[in-house]
Amino acid sequence: MPIFKTMDAAIDALKSALPNGGRVFIPGCAGEPLALAEALARRPEAAAGLAFEGVWVPGVNRTDWAGLHAQARAEAIFLAPEWRDSFEAGQLAFSPLTYTQSWRRLSERPFNIGVFTIAPPDADGRCSLGVAADFSPAVFDRTRLRIGLIHAGMPAVSNGPSVPLAAFDVVVEIDTPLPGYDAGAIDPVSAAIAVRVAALVPDGATVQTGLGKIGVATLAALADRRGLWIHSGMVTEPLIALLDRDAVDGVTTGVALGSADLYARVADDARVRFRPVGDTHAISTLAAVAQFVAVNSAIEVDLFGQVNAEWMDGRQVSGAGGLIDFLRGAWASAGGVPVVALPASAKGDALSRIVPRLSCPPSIGRGDPVVVVTEHGVADLRGLSIEARAQALIAVASPAHRDALADGWSAMRRAM
Repeated sequence: MPIFKTMDAAIDALKSALPNGGRVFIPGCAGEPLALAEALARRPEAAAGLAFEGVWVPGVNRTDWAGLHAQARAEAIFLAPEWRDSFEAGQLAFSPLTYTQSWRRLSERPFNIGVFTIAPPDADGRCSLGVAADFSPAVFDRTRLRIGLIHAGMPAVSNGPSVPLAAFDVVVEIDTPLPGYDAGAIDPVSAAIAVRVAALVPDGATVQTGLGKIGVATLAALADRRGLWIHSGMVTEPLIALLDRDAVDGVTTGVALGSADLYARVADDARVRFRPVGDTHAISTLAAVAQFVAVNSAIEVDLFGQVNAEWMDGRQVSGAGGLIDFLRGAWASAGGVPVVALPASAKGDALSRIVPRLSCPPSIGRGDPVVVVTEHGVADLRGLSIEARAQALIAVASPAHRDALADGWSAMRRAM
């Protein structure tokens, strides 16, 4: 049985094991070790020479691990405003990887130290990874020294991965709040889009939704369905209502993101199981799921059907994450529907989010045609010629921008 220590003692052990620096795995989502971040912020010299790596999600995980010290580094597959300074200083290395690619990279890389947020041990001495089972299993066996943070608020899930308490070298009991997520009030446009997306989901379908107002609104809009299955990288607050109304028969997810009520509910409900990214995002798994409807948001779509989910005003602001994995999974699924949902315009209708041509690298190329949903309609681009795609997208654009889009398409078409 490992010795229970203070967080400062854990940091001392970390620096003793890595006097010249080394690689440290830091989990994300609800498993992000905020207590460790707070302790390192008080002792920034302890972060010098450390290279932090994990999959941290914008809007949920706000710690700038690379920014803890001028000689600290980090690697990530997303960018967020909180990490911008480290990125611009060259301390944060951004890699444009999907979740499945990240899983492979993490599962092949050795780590000097792994930090893992765990639930209190059960009678058999095993600790659940709780509601954050996404990437930790990829690195657990590849870490030389393991620090276990037993979090009083992390529930032990009834069906999910667990690890033996005896496998940890340092164990600390903590009781800081778990990272949560709140999409905020659902605006009328997001609600209207969610209604259109929900119309694409029949009873008995399997559904994936992402973060953001549209993803949360879509999940809430499915409350009158029956026989649904949820297979998603993450689940959010509206899942509680779906479980209460018996709208879903089963849920497979990697993480839950929301309130303490959501965490407690999904941990105890026998219909919910937690699985790592190697299972939840694998194309072989998704291809075997019939009627898989993947619903993801985007920043803009061009008239070729290319999707931008990462760039805004010429700057990288996010990452592809599970977007490509799930959309391609829906493509491979019998009866699947790869949905990209977004408002037709922004800035009070002054800016169209359906654009003639992307000015940034696409997250989804035209070789992966999707079903684009806005508040004005549904444009199913699958099987369409380039002309038909453009016309379908113009039809779901804001009416204020359709003429300009038609003119832009005509000019591009002539130049091809």
